[in-house]
Amino acid sequence: MTLFKTLIAAALMFTGTSTAFAQFASPVGLWEIEMRDSRYDVAMCGPNNSQLCATLVWLGNGADSPENLPYMNTLLIDHAPPAGPGKWRGKLHIYGQNATGTITQINDNQFSLKGCALLIICKTYQMYRYTK
Repeated sequence: MTLFKTLIAAALMFTGTSTAFAQFASPVGLWEIEMRDSRYDVAMCGPNNSQLCATLVWLGNGADSPENLPYMNTLLIDHAPPAGPGKWRGKLHIYGQNATGTITQINDNQFSLKGCALLIICKTYQMYRYTK
């Protein structure tokens, strides 16, 4: 086992939690990006509803500009297949830019969304379950 894997295993044992066995509420619902300028309808999609999809359904707080409006009702997360419990990997479409991404459900009300273009330009966003 590499030093990195050993440290991760020790950290998980120390905290008493393991994401490998984490059970979360369904990711289906309305989610808001950390900047609070866009909201996404997250749904299970694809064969046997095993993939994750997220559609842009609301823009506000300055993001509702003429440049961004054409992306309304388009997929942000495009049929991402599961990559483990609470984790999906697949294509992301971010305002006309395409990236590969990993979506990790942190808890019942938070996702971490990491997208990389050209495998070198990466950005991580947090998404939170939106409640009115």
